[in-house]
Amino acid sequence: MLESAAGSCPSFAETVAEESISGNWWSHPRSQEIFALTRKIRESDEVLVSRLIDGKITYLHRRLWPALVRAAEHFDSRRLAGVKETHPPAGHHETEEIPFPDWVPAEVADEALGLAEDAALASLSEHGVR
Repeated sequence: MLESAAGSCPSFAETVAEESISGNWWSHPRSQEIFALTRKIRESDEVLVSRLIDGKITYLHRRLWPALVRAAEHFDSRRLAGVKETHPPAGHHETEEIPFPDWVPAEVADEALGLAEDAALASLSEHGVR
């Protein structure tokens, strides 16, 4: 799922808003709720935040990580980097990218070894990752 951009899979911001958003989602009446929920997702250990789809912030649930790892050679390695936000004492936020495969847990890498490449690609495609 894309965080807020339009693309080949659903937008989280539009899902929360329960409607299409034209322009920047910050102008939507539910923008504060959208923002708060995006931060919760970004903090989850169950979601990879990357720029996988079209270079836009993308959420990928942990159940799809083995498929992504197995099919990694089909993607630009920069899009496979994990994106983390940090909040230094100064109060602003900074974005850090964790290169692929540094973010991949050992058990996910092991599970990926057992997947057929075509099955991994099909699973990702089924969820809008092409």
